[in-house]
Amino acid sequence: MTTLTDAALHLGARRTGITVHFRVWAPEHRQVEVVLYEADGTSERRTVTAQAMPDGLFEAAVHGEPGRVLYKVSVDGAGPYPDPFSRRQPFGVHGASELPALGDVFEWSDDAFAGARMDALVLYEVHVGTATPEGTFDALIGRLDDIAALGVTAIELMPLASFPGRWNWGYDGVCLFAPSEAYGGPDGLRRLVAAAHARGVAVIVDAVYNHLGPDGNYLRCFTEHWFTARHQTPWGEALDFDGPRASMVREAFCQNAEMWIHDFHIDGLRLDATHAIVDDSARHILADIAERARAAAPRRSVVIIAEDERNERRLVLAEAAGGLGLDGVWADDFHHAMRRAFAGDSEGYFAAFDGSAAEIADIVEHGWRYRGQKSRVTGAPRGTASIDLPPSHLVFCIQNHDQIGNRAAGDRLGHAVGADAQRAMAALLLLCPYTPLLFMGEDWAAAEPFQYFTDHNPELGKLVTEGRRREFAAWASFAGTAVPDPQAPETVQRCRLDWAARERSPHAAMLAWYRALLSLRRKHPALHERVRGTFEARAVGDAVVLERRGGGQRLACVVGIHGECQVDLGGLAGWRPLLASDDPRFGGSGGATSFDGARASIRGPAALVLESGAGD
Repeated sequence: MTTLTDAALHLGARRTGITVHFRVWAPEHRQVEVVLYEADGTSERRTVTAQAMPDGLFEAAVHGEPGRVLYKVSVDGAGPYPDPFSRRQPFGVHGASELPALGDVFEWSDDAFAGARMDALVLYEVHVGTATPEGTFDALIGRLDDIAALGVTAIELMPLASFPGRWNWGYDGVCLFAPSEAYGGPDGLRRLVAAAHARGVAVIVDAVYNHLGPDGNYLRCFTEHWFTARHQTPWGEALDFDGPRASMVREAFCQNAEMWIHDFHIDGLRLDATHAIVDDSARHILADIAERARAAAPRRSVVIIAEDERNERRLVLAEAAGGLGLDGVWADDFHHAMRRAFAGDSEGYFAAFDGSAAEIADIVEHGWRYRGQKSRVTGAPRGTASIDLPPSHLVFCIQNHDQIGNRAAGDRLGHAVGADAQRAMAALLLLCPYTPLLFMGEDWAAAEPFQYFTDHNPELGKLVTEGRRREFAAWASFAGTAVPDPQAPETVQRCRLDWAARERSPHAAMLAWYRALLSLRRKHPALHERVRGTFEARAVGDAVVLERRGGGQRLACVVGIHGECQVDLGGLAGWRPLLASDDPRFGGSGGATSFDGARASIRGPAALVLESGAGD
């Protein structure tokens, strides 16, 4: 079977029957050789010289190869190196690359699956390596029923591209076309996607197109033109998406997006740190990636979501309106204000927020807090207008991998605020009209931390450990905190989820709360309308009041942050309580919320959800 990416491939290896074609971009070099290996991946079998082609390309063809092909590439006698565009790295990122055998084709059975839509998304962010004790795609299949039963509509997998060592967050990926062998490789991923689709759950992959990891990145061995000193990122020189030779770079990354969607039936991409993808071309690379990704699945809905710290509306505006045409963007102001309010965090970017009920209500009204105002931290203007953006375009959370793992000890939200506050925060998150994202284990207040972990070579690993500890030495809030060694095996081990704990108290009570909220989100008519004009948020003292309407009904979510508050819901008759976060069945102790028919009383942190059948 010829895949889309094989048919249009510009770099790497592809197969035509028993003939294997290799293509390498090495414009500064004069000789390129493909080294073939025996099944052990180390014993050389033979070497084939590639022919020079226009535009710095080299091509070679090897005939009579029906089985798996193991190979590396040598340039001007240096190397040989793994192929940065290989589809599999069975021996790790420094080992021989592999092209599967003829006939090694996965049989899909998900033609009826419609894909992912922003207005129906409930995202569940997952790190495959720590989501289960085994840390594999196949083991995660065993948890899909639990995830689907929660009310999740899509799992968002942290980066899957091959990385150095046995474990990693994934943001040190270097072989972008080869799903990690540590997780089960390409076939393991296909099995996971097929199983998710069979349960009606979409799969989104976190793709890192702003940098590559520091170990195993062989791109520069072939040409320096992958990177440019004209633009800088937090990881050094930027990938060159707008220089004189950028067409090959752009094509390679567009093909990577196509591969995830077409070859693995992925339903969308979450693009990491798009603020660090610098492109001064007439058409931004992000627009190209979105277009190519969607075209790779013409019968399935595909979503492209950016992680971007700028509050930049252009990302999700249609190209005809001067935008880049993406489907969604992370809107972190909600997280930051909520964390400031309930946990008291005030250093770093949290200093730009006051955590007041008024600020949180403002964010819920608009989508983000900073819409061009000067930041309290930098003094520079930040953000753009958001009031006209569809709420489903903006992704809200109260915790994610960054906001947990980039804390000194990797402690979860529940460790800082307690169960009462987490229930209150979850109510506002899951009942607001924006697209919610949960981090794995959040739904049962998992006790396991999510710490930063790597498995680099000893020299690089030592630098990572030292750098991590220096980073947190400047934070007063982490003074005295023992920063775990990212390189220590016990660091990753303590992060593996204990799924059995979700059935035990108090975790089962928190799980019941999340299930109740997501069931309400899915079923209640007032929550089906997720457009501007169908919701309002306001502050009443130290409480946030969110009102939603639709289907001839109204719903109110009253979230108290601290202290006592009285909220008058007058103007409509027939309000009745639906859910209360202090209900003992959800782990509460009672007494924090009450309602007398027109007025809600709340002692924060707590949440009370009410409905009214009155018309609009």
